[in-house]
Amino acid sequence: MLFFTRSIQLKTRSKWMVPVLGFLLVLFPVFIQAQSNSDGRKITSFDPDWRFLKNDATGAEKPAFDDAKWRKLDVPHDWSIEGPYDQNNPTGRGGGYLPAGIGWYRKTFTLDEADAKRKVSIEFDGVMANSDVWINGFHLGKRPYGYSSFSYDLSGHLNFGKGKTNVIAVRADNSLQPASRFYTGAGIYRHVRLVSTDDVHFDHWGIYITTSQITSAKAQVKIQTKISNTSSASNEITLQTSLIDPSGKAVKSTESKQTLAAGKTADVTQELEVSNPQLWDLEQPNLYRAVTKIIANGKTLDDETTTFGIRDSKFEAATGYWLNGKNIKIKGVCLHHDGGAVGSAVPLAVWERRFKLLKEAGVNAIRTSHNPVAPEFLDLCDRMGFLVMDETFDTWTAAKANGEKGYNLYFTNWWEKDTHDMVVRDRNHPSIIIYSVGNEIHDNLDNPEGFKKYKDQQDLVHQLDPTRPVTMALFRPNVSKVYSNGFAAMMDVVGQNYRENELIAAHEAHPDWKVIGTENTHVLAQWLALRDKPYMAGQFLWTGVDYLGEEDWPNVTNNQGLFDRTGAWKQQALQRQSWWSDKLVVHIVRKSDNAGAGNWVNDWTPTDFDTYDNAKIQVYSNCDEVELFLNGKSLGTKPKPANDSPREWDDVTFEKGTLKAVGKNKGAAVASEEFKSAGAPAKIVLSVDKSKLANIWDDVSYVTATIVDAQGIPCPNSDKSIKFSISGGGEIAAVDNGNIASHELYQTTERNAYRGTCIALIKAKAASGKVTVKAASTGLADGSVSIDLISSPTK
Repeated sequence: MLFFTRSIQLKTRSKWMVPVLGFLLVLFPVFIQAQSNSDGRKITSFDPDWRFLKNDATGAEKPAFDDAKWRKLDVPHDWSIEGPYDQNNPTGRGGGYLPAGIGWYRKTFTLDEADAKRKVSIEFDGVMANSDVWINGFHLGKRPYGYSSFSYDLSGHLNFGKGKTNVIAVRADNSLQPASRFYTGAGIYRHVRLVSTDDVHFDHWGIYITTSQITSAKAQVKIQTKISNTSSASNEITLQTSLIDPSGKAVKSTESKQTLAAGKTADVTQELEVSNPQLWDLEQPNLYRAVTKIIANGKTLDDETTTFGIRDSKFEAATGYWLNGKNIKIKGVCLHHDGGAVGSAVPLAVWERRFKLLKEAGVNAIRTSHNPVAPEFLDLCDRMGFLVMDETFDTWTAAKANGEKGYNLYFTNWWEKDTHDMVVRDRNHPSIIIYSVGNEIHDNLDNPEGFKKYKDQQDLVHQLDPTRPVTMALFRPNVSKVYSNGFAAMMDVVGQNYRENELIAAHEAHPDWKVIGTENTHVLAQWLALRDKPYMAGQFLWTGVDYLGEEDWPNVTNNQGLFDRTGAWKQQALQRQSWWSDKLVVHIVRKSDNAGAGNWVNDWTPTDFDTYDNAKIQVYSNCDEVELFLNGKSLGTKPKPANDSPREWDDVTFEKGTLKAVGKNKGAAVASEEFKSAGAPAKIVLSVDKSKLANIWDDVSYVTATIVDAQGIPCPNSDKSIKFSISGGGEIAAVDNGNIASHELYQTTERNAYRGTCIALIKAKAASGKVTVKAASTGLADGSVSIDLISSPTK
C-alpha cells in the first residue's frame, strides 16, 4: 500500500504545529521541505520514496547494493498488518497471529553543495524493532526498543553536490518471538525527517518550557535551552525568544547574549512573565508557542518553535486531581498504539476520529499503554484537551507470558536511555500530567533490588522533568507486599490495576498517599469507587478501543474496548456515557437471545423472530426518569437509581415494531432513543465521516457501509460480503469490520459485514477533484458516496 505525502515550505520545530495554515491543518503532520536559503533550521520529510524487502539481505547496508527489484513505498509503513493471519505465526496471541521477521528499507538521496558545511541528522519517530541504521555503509547505531524516537548525526559520512548520491539503509528485526503481549507492527512505522542546522545549534529536544506562579493575572514562563557549538571557532551569539499567544499575537520577547567556545555546550535559561494568561484546560486547550532563535552577526543560525500550555496541575492526597484550581475526576482510558486495519502505521485522522468518539463518551484522559507513543499523538491530545499518563514500559527484567522475548531482554542496558529520550521528547506537552514507569511489573518488588529499579527510574524522571509526578501500575499489591514493605510509600502517586477495594483500603490506612486507578474494568463497582471517594484521582478503563493481539485463536483482537476497531459503539461505551458525559442520554440494550441469554446488543431485530419471545432490556441514562414504550404502549417509568445502575425491564414479551425509551427531567422529555425491527436486507447505504479529504499521508476518510431493509432500517444480523470500488484521485487504503475473529486481509477491497456494517478507509492521491466510493453485494442495491479532494486541510 502506497502512502502519499505533500510538502510545503515552512520552518517549524514540530511538523504538526503550523499556525498559519489554520487549526485543521495543524491537526495533520504536514512535512517541511528544505528552505532555499541557508539561514536557520531546515527540515525535510524523509517519508517518500523508499525501497523495501520483507526478508534479510546480505550486504544491503552497502551503497552499491542493487535494490532495483525491491518494492517501492513511502513510510510510515507496517508490513506485519499486511498479513496473512496464521495460528502458527510465532507472534502468537500477543502479536495477534500476524507475521514477524526481518525487513530492510533503503533510500537514495542527494544533498546540495551548500549543505556541506552544515550539521545534518536524521530523526526517526519509531522503528519496530531492533533497528540498525547505516549511512553510505557506515553503521550509525542500533535501537532495540521499537517505541523510542531517536536521531543520528550524519555529518562526516555524506556526499554533497550534483550527481553525488547517498544511501540510508535500515534493518528492522522482530524475528525473535514472542516479543510482546500485544500487537507491535513491523518496520519504519512512524515518520522520518532529515534536519540540517548550522554548527551552532539547539540540541535534539534541547528546549524545555515550564510555567509557574499561575494566576488569572499573570504566569511565569521559563525557557531552558541547550545549545551546542560543534565548529572549530568560538561564537558570540544572541538567544532570542518570542512568545506567541493562542490567537497568534506576539506577547513577550527576550534576548540573552552568550559566548560559546568551540566544541562546547551551554545551558541558557530565560524567564518571561505573561499577563492575563489563557490557560490550557479540558474545555479550552489554549496553546502558546515559543519561537526561539540563535543569532550571530545578524544571521539566524538555528530556530525552533515549541508549543506549550500554561496550566496548574497537581495531585492532592485527600481530594485527588486539580487542574487550574478546579477539582476534577480523571475519566481515562488505556489505548494501545495500533489503529486497527492500518496496524501501527496510523494516520493522525484515525486518532482524531477515535478521540472525538472518546470525548463524546465522556472520556477526558488517556494512558499510553504501555509504551511511548508517536509525537503527533501527544500533539493531538494537547489540541483536543485530553489529560495524559505517559508510560515507558510493559516489562522490566522479568518476562511475561506470551511476550517472553520482549523488552525484558533489553531493560538492563537500555532503560535509562529509553526513559531519558521519552521524557525529554514529551515534557513540553501540557496534556501530560503524570509519568508511569511500568505496567504490572513481575520483577520482585519485595527486596532492595526491586526498590532500586523503581527508585532509579523515578529519580531520572524527576531530574529531567521535576514538574510532574511519577507512578506505575502496581500488580496484585497485597500479594507483592508493596503496600506493607515501604515500596508504595516511595511513589509520588500510587497507581494500581483493578482490585479497587485494595487501593481504597491502602489509602484509608495511609491518608497521605495520593492514589489513582491505572487500569480498571467497565463494571459499576469500579465507577462507584471513583465517584464516591474524593481522594481517588481517577481511573483508566481497559480499554478505550479494541486492539490487535492479546487474544486466543480464532480471536485475533482483544475486545474489551468502549469502541470496536471500526469505531462502533459497544454496550460498555453506551453505559459509560450515561455515567461520564454531561450530555443527557438514553440508550437501550437487550440480551441477544431469548430469556436473558446471550450478549447485550442495541437493536430490536432478533436473529430468530420465531424463538425470541422474552426480552431482557436495560436502559442506560443520566436522566431523572425513563419511560419505555413498545409499539406506542408504555411499559412503565423508572427513576434514576442512586448507585447509577441501569433501569431494567426483565420480562418484556417481544413484538415486532418499535421499541422506544424517553428520558425525562422534571417531567419534561429531554432525550430519547428508538429501534425498529428490520426486514430482509435490501440495499447498502454509505456514509462518510467527513466530506473533504486532504492530500497528505495523515488524512483519511472513513466510509461506512450499512446493510438496510427496504425502509432503510439497519439489518444487524446480515454478514454479507461487500465489495468496495473507487473512482477519481483516491485509493482504498484498508477495509475492516468489528469482528474480533475475522482473519480477512485488511489491504484489499472486500470485507464481510459484521452486525450489518463494515468500513473502507479512503486516502487521497490528488490535490483536487472528487472521489466516488461504491459498495456492492449480491442481492443488494449498491451504495455510493462522494468525497471532495483538497490540497491541505482548511478551516
